[in-house]
Amino acid sequence: MILGVNGLRLSADEKAFFGDERPWGFILFARNLSESEQVRDLAAAVRECVGRPEAPIFIDQEGGRVQRLRPPLAPNYPDAAAIGALYTREPEAGLRASWLMGRLHAFELTRHDLSANCFPVLDVPSEGAHDVIGDRAFAHEPDAVAALGRAAADGLMAGGILPVMKHIPGHGRAGVDSHKALPRVDAPLKELHDWDFAPFRALSDLPMAMTAHVVYADIDSENPSTTSRRVIRDVIRGQIGFDGLLMSDDVSMHALSGDFSARASAILAAGCDLVLHCTGVMAEMQAIAERAPELCGKSFERAASALAARRQADGADEDQARAEFARLLDCPEVAA
Repeated sequence: MILGVNGLRLSADEKAFFGDERPWGFILFARNLSESEQVRDLAAAVRECVGRPEAPIFIDQEGGRVQRLRPPLAPNYPDAAAIGALYTREPEAGLRASWLMGRLHAFELTRHDLSANCFPVLDVPSEGAHDVIGDRAFAHEPDAVAALGRAAADGLMAGGILPVMKHIPGHGRAGVDSHKALPRVDAPLKELHDWDFAPFRALSDLPMAMTAHVVYADIDSENPSTTSRRVIRDVIRGQIGFDGLLMSDDVSMHALSGDFSARASAILAAGCDLVLHCTGVMAEMQAIAERAPELCGKSFERAASALAARRQADGADEDQARAEFARLLDCPEVAA
């Protein structure tokens, strides 16, 4: 399991719980971030609890609406749609901007001792869909999403940060926000295969992916992909060909049903390798821990492979990268 933290520092209860249960990784949100030394101290504290200096710490640092590190910890970045608009006008400039944003995120995450970013978003929005994805998407057609997503992932990895593509196999058609309700998509499988799944298939070699809490009625009319063995086995592992580490989206989102123990069991039984829980609520984490076994077998192998994919950062010059990105996107605050 990957777990959240309640505040800026670990409580005594959190230290004891994390030490006993030893989650594989952690995820931080704005409530956990105040200033640089505090973030680094928190990262060190959670790793000390589990006795693994390499324990991965995730964050959602996309740009635009979804960006946890904010000034003064990091500048505000444009959303993915702005990069997509540049790509439409000047493809090479758009690809370069996407790579640079990934690389700049990596500078900031590394500075705060974080190791993985839940980015890029590879969803392809469709007309009439809920705007929960909206401008978080690079474009409205799969080839552009795949190209820009690849550039962003490469930028992250060049800076020593692991990317997590989301939301596999595609959240772009969802008519409701899965944080609040369960979306149902009725498009035929062939259309999904040719359109929604295509960016994930193009980037299926990435080390990690996060599921979509979406029902695809033509595949499994009862269960969202996160808890659907059919979607995970036949689509994510089969048609898309992703054999990396698969984590759920946040188990506390209202798209899922049942208590937290039941949700965790269903996620793991369906074939996800890891349950993600983000809120830091102790009772919920305890219920998940009751059902989350020791990481083993193929899931252990995937987790080890994902961590092994992290490499030393390149020698990119941060100031030059910032200046170039600011010039391409006309956002001088990034270079400030």
